[in-house]
Amino acid sequence: MKKDNKKVIYWLLTGCVLIFIMVVVGGITRLTDSGLSMSNYRLITGTIPPIGDQEWQEAFEFYKQHPEYQQYHSHFSLEDFKNIYFWEWLHRVIGRSIGLVFIIPFIYFLIRKQLTKSSIKKCLVLLGLGAFQGFLGWYMVKSGLVDMPDVSHYRLAAHLTTAFITFSATLWVALDMLYPNRKPANKSIRNLIIVSFIILIIQIIYGAFIAGLKAGLVHNHWPLMNDGKFIHHTVYVLEPFYKNLIENPSGIQFVHRILAFLVVFSVFLIWKKTKHLSLDTNQKQGVNWLIILVFVQFVLGVFTLILQVPLWLGVAHQIGAFFLLSAMTFTLHRFSK
Repeated sequence: MKKDNKKVIYWLLTGCVLIFIMVVVGGITRLTDSGLSMSNYRLITGTIPPIGDQEWQEAFEFYKQHPEYQQYHSHFSLEDFKNIYFWEWLHRVIGRSIGLVFIIPFIYFLIRKQLTKSSIKKCLVLLGLGAFQGFLGWYMVKSGLVDMPDVSHYRLAAHLTTAFITFSATLWVALDMLYPNRKPANKSIRNLIIVSFIILIIQIIYGAFIAGLKAGLVHNHWPLMNDGKFIHHTVYVLEPFYKNLIENPSGIQFVHRILAFLVVFSVFLIWKKTKHLSLDTNQKQGVNWLIILVFVQFVLGVFTLILQVPLWLGVAHQIGAFFLLSAMTFTLHRFSK
């Protein structure tokens, strides 16, 4: 029996699609301030939303006991609560679905002996990443249920970045199976793409910082910040200085702006270095998609900023980051193996 067959590849790619959907719904959940609407965690019973007026009223009363309602949403009606509850509930249900989609077929493929030893190890790592991602989600929510009605931007960044890394790792394993043949790697180009990949991950982390601290609403001008300055004075007001880079909304937005230029420059460098090389079809497609997507993502980021983060544009910007990471992962794989 042939191992690592098409069914396994489809399974992994299905997992990638579900992670993508979860990230999109997570973005909507964050931008609609819905993330703290479910104030407890129940693995099984939490899958079923409140049924009937009494259960909805009980859930609403429980929500009222927490800081978000008391400080931000005391004007909410039951209908308002239902609207934000839906997005957090959907986000959690998709997370549980991903767990089932990974675990059940994995057991099936193990029993049918359709995985190599190497693939089994890789899939166990993916399962571990998925479980850790679920833990981080609740760990993040917990930070907003005590005292302050906002989740920790550090925990939000850990939660979002782990989702992106889990997706990237899943796609990588699927590509290993899809392209089993190996050839000598172009080490210089591979190393350049690795550097670009790292810069992109750091940019994604800062994107989460932006979301967690609502830093996208601080300076809504481009290319300069408020008052026509490249570096606004609010960027460096905290002491010690390093806190401006991780806790000051103005400082974080400035870093996010600079990293955007670095991401664009690194992708342009990849394109320039490979322009005159003899590349196979997949390598060419990877580089071309990088150029297209980094431009689209940059433009989305600028308009998200100057339009003060409308919901649809904020979600589009997050989707753009996801597609850009996908292209970066694919390109890195094709230049590595």
